[in-house]
Amino acid sequence: MGGPDKSKAKKRGLRRLFTWKKLLGTFFVLCLLVMGALYVVYLMVPVPTANAEATMQSNIYKYSNGKVLARTGRINREIVGLDRIPAQVQKAFVAAENKTFYKDNGVDIKGTTRAAWSTVTGKGKQGGSTITQQYVKNFYLSQDQTATRKLKEMVIAIKVDRQSTKSEILAGYMNTSYYGRSAYGIQAAARSYYGVDATRLTTAQGAYLASLLQAPNQYDWTSASSTGRKLVEERWNYVLDNMVGEGWLSPSERAGMKFPVPQKPRPLPGMEGQTGYIVEAANQELMRQGVSEEDIKAGGWTITLSIDEKRQKALVKAVDRQLEAKLDRKGDKKDATVQAGATSVDPRTGDVVALYGGVGATEHWTSNATRRDYQPASTFKPIVLASALDNRSVTQDGREIALGTVYDGTSKRPVVGSDIPFAPENEDNRSYGPVTVQRGTNSSINSVFAQMIVDVGAGRTKETALALGMKDGADFGATPAMSLGTMGASTMDMAGVYATLDNHGKKVTPTLVKAAAHRDRTLSPAKGIGGQVISRKAADTVTKAMTGVVRNGSGFRAAGDYEAAGKTGTSENNRSAWFVGYTPELVTAVGLFGEDAKGNQVTLTNTINQGRANGGRTPAQIWGDYTEHALNGGSDASFDLETEGAGDIGPDPTPTGSTEPTEKPTEEPTEEPTTRSPDPTPPPTSTATTPAEPTRDPATTPPEPTTAPPVTDEPSPPPSIEPPDPGASEDTDGPRR
Repeated sequence: MGGPDKSKAKKRGLRRLFTWKKLLGTFFVLCLLVMGALYVVYLMVPVPTANAEATMQSNIYKYSNGKVLARTGRINREIVGLDRIPAQVQKAFVAAENKTFYKDNGVDIKGTTRAAWSTVTGKGKQGGSTITQQYVKNFYLSQDQTATRKLKEMVIAIKVDRQSTKSEILAGYMNTSYYGRSAYGIQAAARSYYGVDATRLTTAQGAYLASLLQAPNQYDWTSASSTGRKLVEERWNYVLDNMVGEGWLSPSERAGMKFPVPQKPRPLPGMEGQTGYIVEAANQELMRQGVSEEDIKAGGWTITLSIDEKRQKALVKAVDRQLEAKLDRKGDKKDATVQAGATSVDPRTGDVVALYGGVGATEHWTSNATRRDYQPASTFKPIVLASALDNRSVTQDGREIALGTVYDGTSKRPVVGSDIPFAPENEDNRSYGPVTVQRGTNSSINSVFAQMIVDVGAGRTKETALALGMKDGADFGATPAMSLGTMGASTMDMAGVYATLDNHGKKVTPTLVKAAAHRDRTLSPAKGIGGQVISRKAADTVTKAMTGVVRNGSGFRAAGDYEAAGKTGTSENNRSAWFVGYTPELVTAVGLFGEDAKGNQVTLTNTINQGRANGGRTPAQIWGDYTEHALNGGSDASFDLETEGAGDIGPDPTPTGSTEPTEKPTEEPTEEPTTRSPDPTPPPTSTATTPAEPTRDPATTPPEPTTAPPVTDEPSPPPSIEPPDPGASEDTDGPRR
């Protein structure tokens, strides 16, 4: 019966051991020890010699063969005194970063402790530093995110605050901070973003530059995503509101301010031609891997790229021969709107071996290789087919989709089985009647793929597209119109998607950086090859389908002494024209984009040639020219395909009222449009077919239009026509405009 007494005795013993007096005493002892330790650290840590200039080094970018492509690292900085910076601009920086700057002792204990703890526990970077601490970090220390550096920063900040005036600290902070665009200091930033000296900055402009410091790359208005623009505008408003709250800006003046959109960036000397595009793409990849923009711009990196010097030169020459030599950029305003972009990838490694960003980075800074603001159009159709095959989808009447499956190719045929009405017009409003999936791919028949995406499910198709490497976005809606490539994509995105198909369904992510080494760290390169994202048989069957596009279809101008698969595409209003294709050894995406001097998308019609600039013309010719030289004249390599349900494909049923051609496709289609009536009695979608060996697709060759197709109320399908397959329209992304 002594149990309860023993328990009570034990509790009394614990209470005696942990009394309030003892706990409080222990706490005070610990506090004294911590304070003593901090005082010792304070005495031991000196204010170091300023190293902001000394630590700036060049970055070296090398081709894959080790030859130097570029050296960067020229310091874009001009120190200016605080007396040359408008008082309101000074206040904007204080309002953005540290409202108590004029009152504190240089340190925010709470914020610094929180940031240090976040770093120690692996939760990542977190703010909390005062302006003095940030100045110390920029001017005396490194950008390393370590607890040791944070402690040094705090101690040195206290000493600097005691030794220097607030004006000196603020001037040092504004002159050493990194603003993006290779601009260090307020003077370089003012010139880069607004083309003025710091003395002429307005309060609104100063608030934007102050806002930039939180995330220079993400907040650069001219290159920011919609999310980035929203965030920087919110931070700009936050800065101005803080100024009002501190009494530094009147509410009436604040109410009249509009967001000051900065000018487009201008690359530094040495970035001419393709060099600037390649260096910027490499820097973006490094940042995706966790290297901060500040660290890259601080220099000291040796970066080996996957760019093959020989193939890079071959790509530039191909664009020069097939495009630039035929344009009069200075004398013809329409010709001046034509922009070209291309990305070439090794499907076995994911290495980007060549990249074409435009006429030159110092003339057109936006890279046409990586921009995602143009539609990929019919180059998306193979993704619809890939999703159908990978999901073993069936038609509305239960037939499994394969290359021999017959669809109704009637123009403006309403899709069946969708809650969203969609009835896209084929190119030239041509109706094909019953056609196999292979023929629908060769001739890029809109009605075939519009029905197919409904059969597969738009949601499933989007999942396949993202798995293959496309990027999601606000314009990537899961609707039947998606079958015609109405979202945005870059040539690098599409090269990755097609490389994954070429690699039998194993994910290929285009990568540019093979190795990156710094004096105090080495970066592991990103993996270019991932896991299986669609089945091999599905990927290989799509490859087989696209060999028909090059052999018998709209991409015949890309054919050469090599085995190739590919797809053409031309977007809405002929604003972009594409050819994306591959051999067993090389995948290349080529795009033409219409862009005026203000950056607006414009039509390519009547530019490089009379009428529409089709994917099967100049883009396919650039692709073929480059591929021939990149493969040293040709290749004996052949596709190793394992297909399913695609065996032999019989000839398409003959639609009534059509004319069978007996000739190969003409080198140039006729200029005058021809009107053809749709088959008056198109067969139902349940028409079956008996597979047989693929043959040249019979049909007539429609002429190339000279005008663009009319707008419809339906989400606009990207129209395109490419040079014909034997008797097919050149490309059939949509109605003529």
